[in-house]
Formats: sequence, structure tokens, C-alpha cells
Amino acid sequence: MSYDHVLLPSGVASSIAQVDAYLNTQQGVPEAGAVAQIAAELNNRNAELPEADSFLSTVSVGGADTGTALYVPCPYDAIGFVRHLLFELATPLNYAVYDPQLAWLIDPAGHIPAIVTHGGAGEFPYLTKSLAEQWVPELSPPNPYLVVERSEQFYIQTYRGNAGVYTLEYRDGSPDEHFGTSVADPAIVAAIIWDWANDERARFPSLAWSRVEL
Repeated sequence: MSYDHVLLPSGVASSIAQVDAYLNTQQGVPEAGAVAQIAAELNNRNAELPEADSFLSTVSVGGADTGTALYVPCPYDAIGFVRHLLFELATPLNYAVYDPQLAWLIDPAGHIPAIVTHGGAGEFPYLTKSLAEQWVPELSPPNPYLVVERSEQFYIQTYRGNAGVYTLEYRDGSPDEHFGTSVADPAIVAAIIWDWANDERARFPSLAWSRVEL
């Protein structure tokens, strides 16, 4: 079995139903230049590796009449590597990454560059408002946490407890600037995380923060 990712242009869809509809419109359409460019780089990098270390589940990707979409199947043990590579190649070309297994559309429109660690799915290179709003309510065992790091010692993180209450903490560069609180509403947690990523603190005083001692 393979794990699938699909690349498609940023902004062409905002829901999974729209993604599916868009991909249907691309069937039979000649391959777009950006797709051919990304596919060639993926194939070249894969060809440099021994066959046993291949990160593609097929001999090559691309070269089909799929318009502006690119389908990239990979072995399960290569998911993290392939996802990282897709962001590296696709984001500069304004392409989104769709994960049909998780039903996640990761679109760079309006993104904030950051190291985002999702406890259930690994690392991502940016955060968007829609991703924060989707990911926070879906956090679940065994690793129900999300961390957003902008630089060393500057991060915000949340952990969803068994009762559904979120522990929310942020650190702004030093132990004296490390604060935490508890929040029951995932929408508020997502909004605070997105505000922090944008250096917007107007809503922060509405929560009861206390200094975290490590």
C-alpha cells in the first residue's frame, strides 16, 4: 500500500469537496509546466538513491494528463521525508499539498513561516489561520499537541487533556516571558495561536495567564 499526496495550485479549493471537484476537472488535461518541473525534480532525487531507499511507490511521477495536479504516492516509511520534500518544491511555486488520508488541504495562501509540530502528523513549514482552526479541535491521543516555533525560545504550544481542556503556553524569548493558561474552547485556542504567530496580542488579556516555572 502507498500513502498519497496530491499537489494542486493554491487557492483553487478551500474544502475537501472542492478539492475533489477540482481534481476531476484536471483529468485528461495536458500536464502543466509547474507540475512537470516538480515531477522532474522528484524523479531526479529519487533516481539518485539505491532502489531499496526509494521514496516513491512508482518508478516515476508526472508525465500524465492531470493538468495542474500532481499525484505523489510513497511508502509509509517515507511519509515524513516526502512531505518535507513536497513543501520544499511546491511552496515556492504557490502550490498546496493535499493529504487525502487525513483530509487535510495545506495551502500556503496567507501563511506564516514557522516550524509547526503536530503531535499526530509530524513537522510542517508554515501555519495558516485555517490550519490552526482545523488542527486544534482535532488533536487526539496519543500525542494531542501542537507547537508553533518562530525562532529559538519563541514558541506557542497547546496540549489537549483527557477532559478536552487545553493547556496553552507561550514563550517570548526567556523564562520570564513564559506564560500558560487553560482553555476549554478549541476555537479560542486556535485564535490565540494564530494571533501569536502574527504578533497580535489584543485578545491575550482576556485569558488568565500565569508565569510557567520550568
